[in-house]
Amino acid sequence: MIAPLSIPSPDPVWQVWEIPLFGWVIPIHTYALCILLGMVVALIWTSRRLTKRGGEPGVVLDVALWAIILGIIGARFYHVFTHPGDFFYEGANPWEVFAIWNGGNAIFGSLIGGAVGVFIGCKITGLRFWSFADALAPALLAAQAFGRLGNWFNHELFGLPTDLPWGLEIESTNPAFPAGLAEGTLFHPTFLYEMIWNVIGIALIVWLERKLNLRWGRALAVYLIWYGLGRSFLESIRVDPSELFLGIRSNVWASFAAIAIGIIILIVQGRRHTGLEPSVYVPGREWHAPDPDVDSDDTDSAADETTDETDVAAEKAEAAATSTSGTPSQERSTPTP
Repeated sequence: MIAPLSIPSPDPVWQVWEIPLFGWVIPIHTYALCILLGMVVALIWTSRRLTKRGGEPGVVLDVALWAIILGIIGARFYHVFTHPGDFFYEGANPWEVFAIWNGGNAIFGSLIGGAVGVFIGCKITGLRFWSFADALAPALLAAQAFGRLGNWFNHELFGLPTDLPWGLEIESTNPAFPAGLAEGTLFHPTFLYEMIWNVIGIALIVWLERKLNLRWGRALAVYLIWYGLGRSFLESIRVDPSELFLGIRSNVWASFAAIAIGIIILIVQGRRHTGLEPSVYVPGREWHAPDPDVDSDDTDSAADETTDETDVAAEKAEAAATSTSGTPSQERSTPTP
C-alpha cells in the first residue's frame, strides 16, 4: 500500500525529450539537462566568488573548459573501472565503454578528472589552484544537487526498502527493483537525502567562510569532508550493484578517501599558510582591473576636441594678423589729394 506522503517517480516519458531538427529526431535526456543546469549554476557562482576575490571576470571559463572535458572522461572511466562486469564479458561490445549517453558516470571520477583539469587551467591562466578550488567548493555541491535530481527522473540509485511515509515509489518492472519484494514497496529516496545534505553543506561552507579563514584550500577541504561523510552513509544503503572490496562498496571507500584527503589538506595548509591569501593569482601573473575613470573613447574624443579648438584659435590668430598687417599697406597706397 502506498503511503499518503510517498514520493512518486516521474512518468517515464519525461526521461527523454525528442526534438525534431531538419528531419532528424534528437533525443535530449532530462538527466543530462539536470547535469547541464548544475554546471551552469556552478560556473556563474564560482565566477562571482572568484571575481570578488580579485579574479578577472570570465577567467572561470578558461579553467572550466579543461575541468569539464576531463571531468566527463574521469566520470566515465571511474564507472567502468568500478563496474567491470557491465562492460567486460563474453560477447560484449567494447565500444560501450565510451557510450556515456547510455548512462554510467561516477561523481568521484568526475572529481578526479575535474581536479586535473582545474590544475591545467590554473597553470595556463596563472590562478592559484587552491584559490580556484575554494571558490568552487560550495558551487560544486550545488551542481551535484541538481545532478541527483536527474537520478529521480531516471528512477535509479534508490535506497533500501523503507516504511517511512516519504518513501520513494518505484515500479516493479524497473530492472533495478530488488527481486522478491512486493509491488508497491517503498524505498529510501537517496537522491533527495543527498540533495538536502548538499544544501546544508553549502550553508556550512558559506558560514565558516564568514567566521574563519577558509582560504588556501580549506573550503575545498570542508567540501571533501562533508560530502565524504554524507556519501559514505548514502552509498551504504543503496541497492544498485557495485564492486566490493573487503565487503565494502567501492564508492564507500572513495568517500573515506575524500574525508582523509580533506583532513590532510586542513592540517597541512593550516601549518603552511597561517595568514591571509594575498591574491588568487600566483606572483607575477596578477591581473589588474582597468582604471574605471579612464575610457579610451572619451580620451580620443577629448583629444579631438582639443585639436579642433587649437585649430580654430590658430585660424583666428592668423586672420587677425593678416588684417592688421594689411592696413598700413592700404593707407600708403592711397593717393594724397
